[in-house]
Amino acid sequence: MGNVFGRKSRPSRVTEQDKAILQLKQQRDKLKQYQKRITLQLEKERLLAKQLLKDGKKEKALLLLKKKRYQDQLLDKTENQISNLERMVQDIEFMQIEMKVIEGLKVGNDCLKSMHEIMSIEDVERILDETQESIEYQRQIDELLAGALTKEDEDAILAELEAITQGEDVALPEVPTEPIPEVPEAAKAEPEKREAKNKPDREMLAA
Repeated sequence: MGNVFGRKSRPSRVTEQDKAILQLKQQRDKLKQYQKRITLQLEKERLLAKQLLKDGKKEKALLLLKKKRYQDQLLDKTENQISNLERMVQDIEFMQIEMKVIEGLKVGNDCLKSMHEIMSIEDVERILDETQESIEYQRQIDELLAGALTKEDEDAILAELEAITQGEDVALPEVPTEPIPEVPEAAKAEPEKREAKNKPDREMLAA
């Protein structure tokens, strides 16, 4: 219960302009209802005046037509008031749109100002100069490389590129993954014994 009563209400999104538009539309709708009611009443009075003339009651019919004429004038004024209200509603709604556009422009202008503060004209000029220097340096390297290569070198490079593109590159032998077996000590000593045995025979032949 405490959380319910202590919960902060969200700020209303209804602006004063929205309230004004709502009131204007309500007044317009009331005038339209009045206009509709008077129109029906005038139609009835016109038929009644026609009946009075048939009955020979000309004075009453004339008085009724005078009343009808006055109400016709009221209808004209009502129509003008409805038009004014609708025009005012349109003006306020359009003004709301203009305010949103102005707010958007303000946000964009503030963003541009912040970006301009982060990067000054000097920074932009420095970056452009460095970029131009890098491009010029790369161009000089390209020119040196182009001058150092002979026609044969260029043909060989193109041939290698063509071979790589077609998947005909030279396949290198696979490196064995199994460990090399160790030689036993007895096998290492066998050549030495054989060498010692053959040495006297060579000495006798030499003598």
